[in-house]
Amino acid sequence: MTLLIEQALNGLQYGMMLFVMAAGLTLIFGVMGLINLAHGSLYMIGAFACAAVAAATGSYWLGLAASLIAAAFIGALVERLVIRRLYGRDHLDQVLATFALILIFSEGTRWLFGSFPLYLSLPPALSGAVSLPGGVTYPLFRLVIIAIGAAIAIGLWLLITRTRLGIRIRAGEADREMISALGVDIGALYTAVFALGAALAAVAGALVGTLQSVQVGMGEPVLILAFVTVVIGGIGSIKGAFIGALLVGMTDTLGKALLPMLLAPLIGANAGPVGAALASVLIYVLMALVLIIRPQGLYGAKA
Repeated sequence: MTLLIEQALNGLQYGMMLFVMAAGLTLIFGVMGLINLAHGSLYMIGAFACAAVAAATGSYWLGLAASLIAAAFIGALVERLVIRRLYGRDHLDQVLATFALILIFSEGTRWLFGSFPLYLSLPPALSGAVSLPGGVTYPLFRLVIIAIGAAIAIGLWLLITRTRLGIRIRAGEADREMISALGVDIGALYTAVFALGAALAAVAGALVGTLQSVQVGMGEPVLILAFVTVVIGGIGSIKGAFIGALLVGMTDTLGKALLPMLLAPLIGANAGPVGAALASVLIYVLMALVLIIRPQGLYGAKA
């Protein structure tokens, strides 16, 4: 039971970080109709900005703020210089252009920081573990990540449903030509949405980089899972991204923890790697089942 609770918390933490990553991705696609493969690079930029500023100032919090600012600024710049030229183009052109951005960002980051990974140190206030009901001891920082993910989910819900910007975002998803005709600066709206998506990716990158390491190319593996999350939840749906991220996080984490134990009596020492591989496959089985039942995703709008 203790193992199950710990792994469920790990799955929740993983799902929250996937949600923060996928929320920006689904916002950008829902509002702008853009397939942004460079979203993982913005995740990486946020992690490197956090590591560099934290190392220079000795403050983890300044590093976290720097990751937000750097990614939002670069996101706005990229939208104005590159992405803006792709809105009327085919999705294949968008894929090729944003894939080129991946290469540019990766090589630029390698040139600035080198090929060796960087490591972030937790502030004393966030280090250590806490005792939870049931005799479970769990790292404090992972609980903080869960809380940050939940706060971002609530903040995005309030932004989309309770603010003027949210009204414009929802209107942009429904009929961008109409809101442009009504006097809304669609270019400024697109820049704001892209910068917001970049900032969300940066937060996820900085927090995950704190748990693991910060290195070139760290954004590409999580980008694949973020796309899976968006497909499961439904394109353009923040609620769908949240539910999809939790499903993917729980499936991956609990699968990797429980499948080796279930397979051990059958295949012995090979249960570990086989169980981990099957857990990764289960994510895509989950996506396939959702698409069979609801082709538009759990909360996606019907075509």
